[in-house]
Amino acid sequence: MNRRHFVKLCAATATAVTGAPEALATTSDHHVLFDPVQLVTPDNAPLRTTALETGETYLFFFPHVTTPCFLMDLGKPVTAPHVLKTHDGATYSWPGGVGNGRSIVSFSAICAHRMSHPTPQISFINYRHSKIDFTDKDDELQSRSRLIYCCSEGSVYDPGDGARVLGGPAPQPLATILLEHHSSDDTLNAYGVLGGNMFIPYFEKFWHRLELSFGASNIRDEVSINTTVIKLSDFTNSQVLC
Repeated sequence: MNRRHFVKLCAATATAVTGAPEALATTSDHHVLFDPVQLVTPDNAPLRTTALETGETYLFFFPHVTTPCFLMDLGKPVTAPHVLKTHDGATYSWPGGVGNGRSIVSFSAICAHRMSHPTPQISFINYRHSKIDFTDKDDELQSRSRLIYCCSEGSVYDPGDGARVLGGPAPQPLATILLEHHSSDDTLNAYGVLGGNMFIPYFEKFWHRLELSFGASNIRDEVSINTTVIKLSDFTNSQVLC
């Protein structure tokens, strides 16, 4: 599946109802539920968690047809609770990973600093499964694996701890995408967003490019029924690593 077809496929899953900006979650709403959406493969088959490669970065769109999300199998159990804080001081409890091994996590792929996000041309924000060096909040050099690194401004997030900010200027964790795992058939549904999200400023800043890229009648439309999952490397031409 080519990138252009994937973007149009994502836009085609929108509901027929046009959303108004005031109806969307804002950065002060830190637990927002949506109608469950099944994660599917490019062939429109239900995605099985056993098909996810450990350490690979996957991409899908939720809760809106133009809001990208990361999906990763960290390769180790991630259990709750983890208490996190939004930029305005609101606290929330991250539920940890899902799947048989509790190792699968998902987060908004919109950086909490200046909203860098994957596009078909380039992605400055990426999951790094192998060990990398970075500067933490205390300006100390650290070396860690399994991190999300935004090379635009140097924000570093720990997906094994609810995407908590470890370094850089980001004022809050990446928003969590809430997943439900069905052990009976090993499938996944996305059903909510937890934490401080960036959707409204994202729409306001990038609306023109999003309309051109997705060809959606309304870039704020919610995803309906299912959402396609592909590897990030199949979505973007270039992943900037730092």
